[in-house]
Amino acid sequence: MRIHAVGEVGDNDTVTSSDPLAPRLPSPLREARDERFDRRGIRLVLKRDDLIHPELIGNKWRKLVPNIAAADGRPLVTFGGAYSNHLRATAAAGRLLGLATTGVVRGQELADRPLNPSLARCAADGMRLRFVDRSTYRRKAEPETLAAILRAAGAEGAYVVPEGGSNAAAVRGCTALGAELRGHADAVAVACGTGGTLAGLAAGLAKGQHALGVPVLRGGFLTADVEALQERAFGGRTGDWSLDDRFHFGGYARTTPELDAFAEDFEQRHGLPVERLYVAKLLYGLVVLAEEGAFPRGTTLAAVVTGRPFPEP
Repeated sequence: MRIHAVGEVGDNDTVTSSDPLAPRLPSPLREARDERFDRRGIRLVLKRDDLIHPELIGNKWRKLVPNIAAADGRPLVTFGGAYSNHLRATAAAGRLLGLATTGVVRGQELADRPLNPSLARCAADGMRLRFVDRSTYRRKAEPETLAAILRAAGAEGAYVVPEGGSNAAAVRGCTALGAELRGHADAVAVACGTGGTLAGLAAGLAKGQHALGVPVLRGGFLTADVEALQERAFGGRTGDWSLDDRFHFGGYARTTPELDAFAEDFEQRHGLPVERLYVAKLLYGLVVLAEEGAFPRGTTLAAVVTGRPFPEP
């Protein structure tokens, strides 16, 4: 079964294809008139990567497809937390392509609990779930630990996709996102988990465009991770990019009543279902930054919509 290369489809029409991963590319760019930006002289546009594919949503398609091509038909094994969008996307890809998938889930204590809706979807799509203790999970990049995890999961011959799907292949895949935005925005903002999308986005933008990453995890570690990903993909730091660590709302999968209220308001203003773990934090951060005067008047600001709510509204 043929896998489309990133950026291969060149129009905004729904793709009719025998390829179950056929994308809608470039993803649509939609203006969002909002007085919070208008009064600062900022034009807000939404890069609707959530419309690329009905099951591999947004940046998950851009990062997974190059890895699936590299796997060349081998089973896939990957990693994530209990609410991982990446695990769901990998499981969906496995079902669509007839590939065996294994998901290594952070938290051995979850093994004896009922599956949450996210993990239940993974299981329904045929993914074998293997739970590991958090200490082991933190060491999963160490060769001996990884080998032990794969043996325990019966996945020694599988192709390993890292947590969040972020590796050199995925980063190179995400350069197409930047290329699609050349000439359309002065600054492009994206929510960040593992940093792979930002690493590729920044490399794909034109000179004079800035990429802003909004981490959804605590810790302030992502600058080094993005630099390392760009080193592996391109040989060094590439593009004009920065991070703002203030808008994680307590960490991954954490929300607050304030964030929920903001997301509901944005949905009502713009008719856009706002995913809470990434997209809401990004949009909230951009409103704050606009109010702080972070963007000069006349700026066209693109926000990448990387996902949609789960379960579906």
